[in-house]
Amino acid sequence: MSRLLSIISGVTGLFMAAALAAQTPAQPTVDLKAAPPPPALEADNSWNLDLSTGGRVVIQLRPDMAPNHVERIKTLTRQGFYNGLVFFRVIEGFMAQSGDPQNVGTGGSPLPNLNAEINGLMHVRGAVAAARTQDPNSANSQFYIMFTPRLNMDRGYSVFGRVVSGMNHVDLIERGEPPANPSRILRASLGSDNVPPMSAAEIQAETARLAAANAPAPGRTQTPLNLPTRPGARVAPVPQPAPQPAPQPQ
Repeated sequence: MSRLLSIISGVTGLFMAAALAAQTPAQPTVDLKAAPPPPALEADNSWNLDLSTGGRVVIQLRPDMAPNHVERIKTLTRQGFYNGLVFFRVIEGFMAQSGDPQNVGTGGSPLPNLNAEINGLMHVRGAVAAARTQDPNSANSQFYIMFTPRLNMDRGYSVFGRVVSGMNHVDLIERGEPPANPSRILRASLGSDNVPPMSAAEIQAETARLAAANAPAPGRTQTPLNLPTRPGARVAPVPQPAPQPAPQPQ
């Protein structure tokens, strides 16, 4: 009898578990596998940023890990969207953020927001990822470049590339929130578009032109770059404390 009751109890438990599973929405799966090594660098997946800090930064895009974010970068780049935009939020030991046409951290492109593409790419030095609000599916055009590793940010933001050359020009980006004299993306292009790097003279001339074009009119003061246009709209990764080494036994 006790054996029969045990079987009945087991069958009842399985039936109840199945019914509960049918009523509970499926939870998204999280891919905990490490990202595969980067493929060979291809021109179509090379994002070139000519910076006012002195030269070209080449970023390897990873469509194998974040295809929609990479496609957005390519689309906006070919539209000239990033040309002239400033790095409006730059934190020493953390990251440099750009990609807002308002240069304040609250704007984006006219295109729809993107769903998150969380993957195994890590927040190492030179990693490039999409900035967003508290909503994981709010990335649009803004991005940030990591100065130093912050691995505790992994799987919280959509990393879509990494700097493969010109990190020295990233290191020279003016710090501040906002910087007093913000550094700019003078021109963005894709490797497949065969746009040559800007010369030193071209960088100097274009930097001066953009500075003059964006100077406040006489008698007017410059609006702070980090002044939000609407409450709670700031798009930015939140600085996270760097992981501390484990204490060593005495």
